[in-house]
Amino acid sequence: MRHIPCMNKRNPPDLEMTLEGEFVSPPHVPVATRLLAWAIVAAVVAGALFLAAFALWLAMLMLPVAIGATLIAWSIYRYRLWREQKAFGIGRAMPRS
Repeated sequence: MRHIPCMNKRNPPDLEMTLEGEFVSPPHVPVATRLLAWAIVAAVVAGALFLAAFALWLAMLMLPVAIGATLIAWSIYRYRLWREQKAFGIGRAMPRS
């Protein structure tokens, strides 16, 4: 294997086995590491909830503005319809929408 020199430098994997031929179980993760992992998960969930609540707050903040803009646009539309009817002398013959 001269064409792959880094393969020659690597140690073979260690297999930890008991005398009976069973594999040794890996060491348990320390409590502090598990606690840190759960704290990170909780922080990510809290951040996601904050972003969702902020987006909902922004949507609720913009809702009155959108309703007001809709009412203004509708009233301008109705005013222009009324002026056109008055200019052409249509009066009440046109059905109301």
